Amino acid sequence: MGFGPDGWGYSMLAATGTTVAVAACGFFVGALLGCLGAAASLSRLRVLRLVADFYTTVLRGIPDLLIIYLFYFGSSSVISTASALFGAEGFVGAPAFLTGALAIGVVSGAYQMQVFRGAVLALSKGEIEAGRAYGMPSLLLFRRIVLPQAARFAIPGVGNVWQLVLKESALISVIGLVELMRQAQIGAGSTRQPFSFYLTAGALYLLITLLSGLGFRFAEKQAMRGVRRGV
Repeated sequence: MGFGPDGWGYSMLAATGTTVAVAACGFFVGALLGCLGAAASLSRLRVLRLVADFYTTVLRGIPDLLIIYLFYFGSSSVISTASALFGAEGFVGAPAFLTGALAIGVVSGAYQMQVFRGAVLALSKGEIEAGRAYGMPSLLLFRRIVLPQAARFAIPGVGNVWQLVLKESALISVIGLVELMRQAQIGAGSTRQPFSFYLTAGALYLLITLLSGLGFRFAEKQAMRGVRRGV
């Protein structure tokens, strides 16, 4: 596990970067879907609330690995069919990074939706009513009152979702993406030293988790500046 000509250190670090990249992409896709889902679940339109409930029920009820398989093989089938129209033959696989990020993004969006929805419901109704009484348009009310206040309540929950996304990124190895878990498997198989590679992978995952936790705690502390907390 060194950094010499025969070492696997650089490969493990590169795979760690891939893990962080695919997890971050999936997380931000989930954040976008979570915001849209939260808005739908809080909408006055019943059909939007039903769509949001269906989304969270399905995505939280199906195993994440199955979602990844469905995204990968489903998109690969579409690409293979489209390629056949232009004379290509055989199976054409979808990009593992893209499909993996989208898959974990759709899953994490179901959880982030509940986080954002709870954060909005935790807001003081008096502040929102005061903004409306002052004559604020809906977008201005959202930007100045709802968004800053809801972000404070959402940060801890969003931090937990990020940790889940980071661990879910290990599942993408099943579709061929060489992230940290896949690289550990390759190294373990090549050197017949599974314990050292999996132990190193575990330490790298833990390092990312610890750094992420510090970042979210700092963000929460900054967001709560000037807010009085009850004793």
